[in-house]
This record gives sequence, C-alpha cells and structure tokens, in this order.
Amino acid sequence: MEPNKNGASKGLVRINKYLSSSGVTSRRKADEMVAAGRVKVNGRIVRELGTKINPARDKIEVDGRGVRSTARLVYILLNKPKDSVTTVRDEKGRRTVLDIVGVRERVYPVGRLDRNTTGTLLLTNDGELANRLMHPKHLVLKVYKATLDRPIRERELARLKKGVMIDNSVTVSDDIYVMPESEGLEVGISVHEGKHHLVKRIFESIDIRVVQLDRYSYAGLNHHGLQRGGWRNLTKKEVSALRKLVELPDA
Repeated sequence: MEPNKNGASKGLVRINKYLSSSGVTSRRKADEMVAAGRVKVNGRIVRELGTKINPARDKIEVDGRGVRSTARLVYILLNKPKDSVTTVRDEKGRRTVLDIVGVRERVYPVGRLDRNTTGTLLLTNDGELANRLMHPKHLVLKVYKATLDRPIRERELARLKKGVMIDNSVTVSDDIYVMPESEGLEVGISVHEGKHHLVKRIFESIDIRVVQLDRYSYAGLNHHGLQRGGWRNLTKKEVSALRKLVELPDA
C-alpha cells in the first residue's frame, strides 16, 4: 500500500501526528524528519509533510526502526545511577537508562545527563511534552548538587553569582549557595539554561573541578524518596503541572 496524500480514506492520520502520538518526537520535529528523508512508509521514503497513513495497516519506520503507536502515554521519574547513559541504545554496549526502567512502552529520556551524573531524569513517550520541556524558551529549572575538588572561596562564589562567560555569553545561575556543613566542598546550583556540561563549565571558569554531580530536581520534580536506580510513574497532578509549565493543555 502506498501512503495516501489526500487523506480522503477513513481512519487515516497525518504522519507527523502519528509519530508524535507514538512518542517519537513532536509534530514539528516529525515534519523535519520527513523532509530529511528519515521516515519510511511501507518501505518507501516519504518526504511530503501532508502524507497520511493508516496506523492499522501501514508499516512506519524512522531511521530504519519500526514505530508502533501507543494509546497509553507513560511518564517516569528515574533517580539515575552512575555508569549509565541517557540514550535509547549505546554503540559501545554500555548500560542505558532504558535497561534500568522496565516498561513495555517505548519511552525516551527527556534531555541528557552525563554518564556519571546522577539524579532526576524524566522518561516518556509523550513526544510533544518532551520537546517542549527541552526547548530553551520554556526556561525549565534544573537544580544540582555539585561536589568539588577543593573548597570554594567566598570571593569565587560572589563571582559566580555575578555571572561568567560561557560560549560568548554571560551565564548567571538562578541560585548558588554552599551546602550546610560541607566546608565549601558541596554547592547547590540552579540553572535554566541547557548548554552542554553547563554546571561543570561554570566551576571550571574559576579553576574548580566538579568531581560528582547530582541533579536533585528538574521542572519542579525531584528524586526524594527514590534510591539510586529507583523509578516511579508520575502522578496525574505532576503530569498536569508539567504540561501547564510548557503551555500544553491536559491530555
């Protein structure tokens, strides 16, 4: 069966809507995938953005992998342990976060944490929500605890509060403070920017190395009560709060 371009047949849906509801990505990103030739319908590459498919009959592939629609949206909070990567699969055979979370649905990490960074990580098959959470315009707040290789001095802390240059622009943390009874070796820091290795680079700007990094919270959710490697499903109230944060109506 060839993909339908006019959508007159009953039961057809747009390819971008199908990919979004299947947890692959947002509708906008799905359009980009189609235009780039990354999507196949029944073995043939489709490039027309208005292409419609029959989910019950057509075989859909993205980057060579089959896509199956799911009516059940899943939202998971994981307390990510060290030595795990935030990818769907790893070419080097390392443990991924999907090896830890045992669900039947095809879920994806929302953003990334370095292999040895621990803490709060969301996983979902809600492509639209995931992409909005990762978009810079929504200013999603992330709170970390950084363990340093030496105590931070008061003047250095004051400098970070004023802002430092990262990628040719001034980066100012939303909040930064020395953790109680840590003798300057543990610092809490909140940021909304999503630059690569941002927290580590902030401390590197004052010649301090982060030896351990834990993301305590993301978008208002934290891993309190979860042991390392533990996970749970989000409550309806938590999902509603996330959708409200990124200007999406309740599902």
